[in-house]
Amino acid sequence: MKKEEFFRHARQDRKGPLDGMVVVEATTTWAGPMVACLLADYGARVIKIEHPTGDVIRRLPPLLPNSSLSVLDQTVNRNKECLTLDLHHPKAKEIFLQLTTKADVVVENFKPGTMASWGVGYEDVKAVKPDVVYISISAFGQFGEHSDRPGYDPIAQNYTGWTSLNGDPDGDPVKAPTFLGDDLAGIHGALGALAALRHRDISGEGQHVDVSLVDSLLYHCNGQLTCGALGLEQPRLGNQFGMAAPVDNYACKDGNVLAGVLLDSHWVELAKLLGREDLSDLKIPDRLQRRDELNDILAAWCAARTVAEVETILMAKNLIVTKVNDFRDTAKETHIHDRDMLQDLKLTDGSEVPITNSANKFSRTPTNIRSHAPSIGEHTDSILSELGYGASEMKLFKEDKVI
Repeated sequence: MKKEEFFRHARQDRKGPLDGMVVVEATTTWAGPMVACLLADYGARVIKIEHPTGDVIRRLPPLLPNSSLSVLDQTVNRNKECLTLDLHHPKAKEIFLQLTTKADVVVENFKPGTMASWGVGYEDVKAVKPDVVYISISAFGQFGEHSDRPGYDPIAQNYTGWTSLNGDPDGDPVKAPTFLGDDLAGIHGALGALAALRHRDISGEGQHVDVSLVDSLLYHCNGQLTCGALGLEQPRLGNQFGMAAPVDNYACKDGNVLAGVLLDSHWVELAKLLGREDLSDLKIPDRLQRRDELNDILAAWCAARTVAEVETILMAKNLIVTKVNDFRDTAKETHIHDRDMLQDLKLTDGSEVPITNSANKFSRTPTNIRSHAPSIGEHTDSILSELGYGASEMKLFKEDKVI
């Protein structure tokens, strides 16, 4: 299908499927901002509440070339507005609660109890906006033995046991190179918001949605928590798979490929290519038992060829294979640009940078990156004006360091 055909019925009068939704975000770093990023990408108006000194993510590396702007900040805070508030200040609490009366969703990711201590927790917001959907993201959740423990993404990865399966079979457990727990919690936070809004639209009832990094990681561990509860063996396999063989990362003359088979019919085709028809009748259980032997055969076949040769030969037989890319390679891939996964965006410092785009494609209500990550307090005056505050009041707020 051509891209033009997929989007042939696209509307041009909507920012996305969530156009009209209002989200108030009081978050820091990644998991909470990712909830709001997804909702903003889908067209919602997101107002990010930020301490006047700025979220720490603004200072975290990597920085853009010849710039003080953080890649992380530009990635997760695009399509948002920024209002600075010091929520320790009573007046800031008043402004926050006034703002939430106009919101569909509130998102926060502070340690449980923090927002309530500032007077802007779920019960406080519910008192002024009874049907609010209030999303709380934390490491261990709002209740449970460890709910009061602080925690970040690597803590969740190691606490859950996820790292125990990651890395070289003969090495130590290894964390994911990306913020996996944060990202999964962000996705569940956004999905939870939409589910709760569906209930609100039917019943008129809002609710508090509790999302933890630990729960989110465990949900996406492919049943490994059940295996652990039953005492089943859970070996670390590196690039191999427990249910398929041969599959691995194989060295070629000029790089590496990830290749292999799962289905028995695919193994028949691969055995022919390897010149080992004598092994073509091996079924999945047989191949798992002879994993090392089959891996050695496929490794030797790949080692005698270039990456391009291996890809061409295997793809001609509809067998799975890919060059093992780094992100510099991937950023050059035509397919990535065909899918609009990089969008050039003009940032606050005037530079134009390719920013990772939204994953979902909506044929009727397409989305894109509409605006750069805002500078600190970029929209403070305009948002306060919407709430009815005048210039003299804003001047006092600044003098009192409310904003």
